[in-house]
Amino acid sequence: MSWSYIISIGVLLLSSASAQNSQADSSESRPPNIILIMADDLGYETLGANGSQEYQTPHLDHLAAEGMRFTHCHSTPLCTPSRVQIMTGKYNFRNHVGFGILDPEEKTFGHYLKSAGYQNLVVGKWQLYGNAHQQKLAGGRTGSLPQDAGFDDYMLWQIKDRGYRYKSPTLESKTEGLKTYPGEYGPDLFVDYIEAFMESNRDQPFFVYYPMVLTHDPFLPTPDHPEFNAYDPAAKVNNPRYFDGAVRYMDKLVGRMKTKVNELGVAENTLIIFIGDNGTDRDVTSMFEGNVWHGNKGYTTDAGTHVPMIAWWPGTIAKESVNKNLIDFTDFLPSLLEVAGEDVPKGRNLDGVSFYDQLMGRSDAGMTREWIFCDYNPQWGKFEPRRYVFDTTWKLYENGEIFNLSNDILEKNPMARSDLPEGARKKIEKFEMILTDMK
Repeated sequence: MSWSYIISIGVLLLSSASAQNSQADSSESRPPNIILIMADDLGYETLGANGSQEYQTPHLDHLAAEGMRFTHCHSTPLCTPSRVQIMTGKYNFRNHVGFGILDPEEKTFGHYLKSAGYQNLVVGKWQLYGNAHQQKLAGGRTGSLPQDAGFDDYMLWQIKDRGYRYKSPTLESKTEGLKTYPGEYGPDLFVDYIEAFMESNRDQPFFVYYPMVLTHDPFLPTPDHPEFNAYDPAAKVNNPRYFDGAVRYMDKLVGRMKTKVNELGVAENTLIIFIGDNGTDRDVTSMFEGNVWHGNKGYTTDAGTHVPMIAWWPGTIAKESVNKNLIDFTDFLPSLLEVAGEDVPKGRNLDGVSFYDQLMGRSDAGMTREWIFCDYNPQWGKFEPRRYVFDTTWKLYENGEIFNLSNDILEKNPMARSDLPEGARKKIEKFEMILTDMK
């Protein structure tokens, strides 16, 4: 064997090792993948990890056991206000122009993460362009298409066309345009699309935003239910007895996504966050921590705004963490930017407080919220506009109503200011100043 041959082999081995090390370094140095999953009409009381005695959510419970469970995450009580708020990092009085509409002038986390080098995908429920009636209520304004909001790839229900979201859904995707899928199940198709996207982008940072269609009504049999094949989606079935199955299937889909991340070998460089968009449907009654709990979607009590939140990032977020700090939907945009290694933009009226340090276990060193403000003006249905400030104990509405949430979580008994202890009066005075500042 010649020395030149041995030297050549050595050079090849060194080159191969160098390439492998370079790929490993690249993987470790690139920003983490981000998957944000938002269930539809799913209150805090529905997860086993949170104390539910009604529903089986083993995959989400396991996600919480391996990551961080949040006990005080709050949305607005209705879908469009929550979605506009989480995507833009702003309170609704700054940018909510009408129900079912996202102002195309607004910059979203899709835009920011795209600028940071992420491949972006949105799948699930869109409902942000507005139908004719919604556009009329908004003074003739149209909303945003997914491309307007920073997403190049998508598979969505209800961009401009409605159809069904569950069995035999009508969906619009970048790859196939508008299409109806007879006999198929919409939530399965969404996760199929996500899995294909992750496979194609495993070697670069990706952002998946998945606003689910589950568990919103109509309440129907899922593919796991013996009645699924027999029911006709045109029959307008809507029975709350199927809600339990919707929760189970929603949980199953989250498990599928987590499994895919593990199979692709990117788990330790992937952050998964799971939340609900508002409280549970008012037709749903559940057992929660020994009590009967009624969903209160659309209304501003805890049952309308308190939503589950779980964050999972193996090797980064400590297992079995419980976060008792206040989290508001405006906080997600600055948090995701910090996860991506990007600076939070100045001068854009962003209202959120990043919870990145809390994910890292540095909640004492980082900023945490002392209160949450909400300007709720849904411009839809018969829901009353309300402005309020609250923390984990006290809540003040702009009309002067005061509630002690520690013993009146459903706000049955407003308190007189004269009956408040001195510390509570000072806090209410601070809340009054916040309400005034937010005008």
